[in-house]
Amino acid sequence: MAKTPTVPPPPPPPAAVQVNLREALEQRYFDYALSTIMGRALPDARDGLKPVHRRILHGMNILRLDPNTPFKKSAKIVGDVMGSFHPHGDQAIYDALVRLAQDFSSRYPLVDGQGNFGNIDGDSAAAYRYTEARMTEVAGLLLDGIDEDAIDFRDNYSGDLKEPIVLPAAFPNLLANGAQGIAVGMATSIPPHNLAELLDACLYLVTRPTATTDQLMAYVKGPDFPTGGVVVDTPEQIAETYRVGRGAFRLRARWSQEDAGRGTWVVVVTEIPYGVQKGRLYEKLAELVADKKLPLVADVRDESAEDVRLVIEPRARNVDPRVMMESVFRLSELETRFPVNMNVLVDGVVPRVVSLADALKQWLDHRREVLLRRSRFRLAQIERRLEVLAGMLIVFLNLDEVIRIIREEDEPKATLMAKLALSDVQAEYVLDTRLRALRRLEEMKLREEHAELSKEKSEVEGLLGDESRQWKTISWQIREVRKKFGPETKIGKRRTTFEEAPKADEAEIVEAMIEREPVTVIVSKKGWIRALKGQVADVSSVQFKNDDELMTSFFAETTSKILVYATNGKFFTLDASKLPGGRGFGDPIRLMVDIDDGEDIVSVFPFAAGRKMLIAGSDSRGFVVTQDEMISSTRKGKGVLGVDAPAKAALAVAAGGDHVAIIGENRKLLVFPLSQAPEMARGKGVRLQKYKDGALSDAKTFVLGEGLTWTDGAGRVFTARGEDLAPYVGNRAEAGRLVTLKGFPKNNHFGG
Repeated sequence: MAKTPTVPPPPPPPAAVQVNLREALEQRYFDYALSTIMGRALPDARDGLKPVHRRILHGMNILRLDPNTPFKKSAKIVGDVMGSFHPHGDQAIYDALVRLAQDFSSRYPLVDGQGNFGNIDGDSAAAYRYTEARMTEVAGLLLDGIDEDAIDFRDNYSGDLKEPIVLPAAFPNLLANGAQGIAVGMATSIPPHNLAELLDACLYLVTRPTATTDQLMAYVKGPDFPTGGVVVDTPEQIAETYRVGRGAFRLRARWSQEDAGRGTWVVVVTEIPYGVQKGRLYEKLAELVADKKLPLVADVRDESAEDVRLVIEPRARNVDPRVMMESVFRLSELETRFPVNMNVLVDGVVPRVVSLADALKQWLDHRREVLLRRSRFRLAQIERRLEVLAGMLIVFLNLDEVIRIIREEDEPKATLMAKLALSDVQAEYVLDTRLRALRRLEEMKLREEHAELSKEKSEVEGLLGDESRQWKTISWQIREVRKKFGPETKIGKRRTTFEEAPKADEAEIVEAMIEREPVTVIVSKKGWIRALKGQVADVSSVQFKNDDELMTSFFAETTSKILVYATNGKFFTLDASKLPGGRGFGDPIRLMVDIDDGEDIVSVFPFAAGRKMLIAGSDSRGFVVTQDEMISSTRKGKGVLGVDAPAKAALAVAAGGDHVAIIGENRKLLVFPLSQAPEMARGKGVRLQKYKDGALSDAKTFVLGEGLTWTDGAGRVFTARGEDLAPYVGNRAEAGRLVTLKGFPKNNHFGG
């Protein structure tokens, strides 16, 4: 019986190695971050490509998908790229290929697509089994010289093929097409530019290597987006962005006013900001109109065919189109900000934020390196060919001997090398040459070719040894590219223009964004505020909390601004459109603005541009100020009247008429000309009435000729004129006289 073979025991497990968990995690995360930065997210400053784009173009080049060749299925391209170079999923590769083919995504598309590659509405491309692709002429420029030892190659992920580290890039793709990506701890966002402008800047940089970004801005005006639009930043802001490599561009849609007949008009949008999906934009605009957030807009229509055409219809023919569009820009993606972060791999290795000048220098230095490598490659080819030609010329001089050696010798190659002093390459070439080529005519062609190659060799050697000639050659290459893609060509014509944003009235724009409706503002003594719809004259039925009551009420509109005056001399601004409705008790004003603890509300009234007010503190110091100076843009308010404790801000009344009537707690009344109260923007003001003790009770402005009126507690109106007022008329800062006027209220307030 056969014996069962014994199985050797398994080897002992390797001894456990203790590692510091924190150090291990840090190292692994660092490796992951570096892989993401180098291998996925950031473009190379030299060819402006991320690895996936570079691999797609290299794969298409292997498939010989030149601009003049038939299309091939996108599935074939994606499969080859994934199987040979980019093992990150077919959908990621196809998405990158689609974006390279979309003329609304790439300023100079690198892929010529056939089939459904998506559209500006936001519709996605068809599956890769339905679409076909090939390279464009621009992609050909990026690959020009790749077979001439212009760049280095490295092993692919499986080690059985080679892939380029960088492309030769006879085209400044980094800035021409831009780039966007997010890595670990860093990101990049580079807008596309006009190629002709970039090349002009490069030509200037070749002659002046120390040129600054500001000097290059004479050629590169700014970004040039595929979808056009208008950049509304100032030249100074654009220059600063290019100088530091960070910032943002404010991009607006292009619109025009179009006559619709019978005195009506519409606004037509023909270009939308880069990266905005037209379908989503139209839906958002329609939603804003339906929600009445664009009161000046009556309707929005999408009449686009191949070109963009969004029609915006105004609410009325007397609407200002500029104000209407400003309100639309504020609430929709018809205005966007394109972030700029020119973070790239400098020399393909170091992530760094570069300026415009640095980015162009990176490309030019790369072009010089490519020129030198291609020249050395060509020189080596010439030298090999000259060696062969020299051998053939020797053969022609010794033709009979060569024939004899070939016919009679057992080792003709060695004999030829020994007797005719031929090199191994020359002897091999002679033996491979057909007899029919050994004619007199062929000899003449060889001598001509030898002379031409010798001349070319001296030229190439001269180029390699002369840096100035190298830059002249690069300049010639740049000019040739510019001829193909200059501003006179369809693809090279600038699409994005530059304008400064119109200086529209801020209040006018805000008003245009709110539906104008009448409201009645109700303010309680404890500082609760609300807005009733419509103009409610009788507010006696308005309910308040148990221990609260009416302080003031007034008519306004939803577009109005409401001014709140506090005892610390500050004014606060509320938007009537944001006030709570009238169903409840409203909301405390303190929740809407930052009124200091211990301070109270003096008065609340609607803002009226240009209207003058007399404001004063309890110490009777005050001045005249316009309501425009009271407007505040923040919750913290705006200090207008300066008061020193224990004094408090006490009143704010309309400054109409020609005289001021002021009364103190001591019941002394003083009447003086309004002109004696100075007009100021802010400050403590001047003393209006002198008190030995006590404080200010009330003040009122009026026309002396019409008399001073007041209302008593019963609602009766009294008027004092002429001789009745004469005893009280004086000058500012006097003490005044004790009131003896019939019917004057005991609370020392003018009422009404």
